[in-house]
Amino acid sequence: MSETKWNIILKIYRQKENEAPHYSEYKMEVDPDEYVLDAVERVWAFMDRSLCFRHACHHSTCGACGMRVNGVEKLTCITYIRDVTQDGATLKVEPLRNFPVISDLAVDMGSLYCRMDSVGARPVLPVTEAEIENPSNKWNPEDAKYIRLSDCIECGLCISACPSAATSSGYLGPAVLAGAQANGLKHDPALLELVDSEDGVWRCHSAFECTAVCPSFVDPARRIMNLRTQIVSERLSRLFRRKS
Repeated sequence: MSETKWNIILKIYRQKENEAPHYSEYKMEVDPDEYVLDAVERVWAFMDRSLCFRHACHHSTCGACGMRVNGVEKLTCITYIRDVTQDGATLKVEPLRNFPVISDLAVDMGSLYCRMDSVGARPVLPVTEAEIENPSNKWNPEDAKYIRLSDCIECGLCISACPSAATSSGYLGPAVLAGAQANGLKHDPALLELVDSEDGVWRCHSAFECTAVCPSFVDPARRIMNLRTQIVSERLSRLFRRKS
């Protein structure tokens, strides 16, 4: 930690059930080498116990602490205060966009999890209770029904940053389409009808905002472009098979 101390105003979005959204401001002294989440937690611990937010691991593994910091999607547990503000300035923290606000900075991520399930991009234990009680080395990972999207922590930052996600509540979204790309249409042909749709890959406008904010370097934008190639190739293959 630095010996330097900054005085900032932490401006936090507030919204409770049946109340109009507003901002609360907290004057505080911070170490510029602290993380934004440290400042938010200090507000809850010493200034306002009614503040609601999500966090867990504190080292960018769980994805729970995703928020907008000065308008940009960040994992607040790894975002240094010195990188997003300066001494004497205001630091604004808001909830992610394109998700329903539960309370203050906490949003409902259920839609993301359900859609990740729909493309087989979430981990599912591929063994029975009996196999857990009596483990053996016979299980083959290739038998698993689902393949997890490598490194995606389901933080929702890409959904929040995506301009297209704001245009349709049914849009699958960058993380979900990246998960479908990782599975591949040849591995799961049933995905074709889901992703080759109005709310699938064709709603993406190639803004690449999702890749810019992804903290795990999944690069969802590139994966979506590749998924489009897979779709066209699969459609042509099916057409040729019908004609032959």
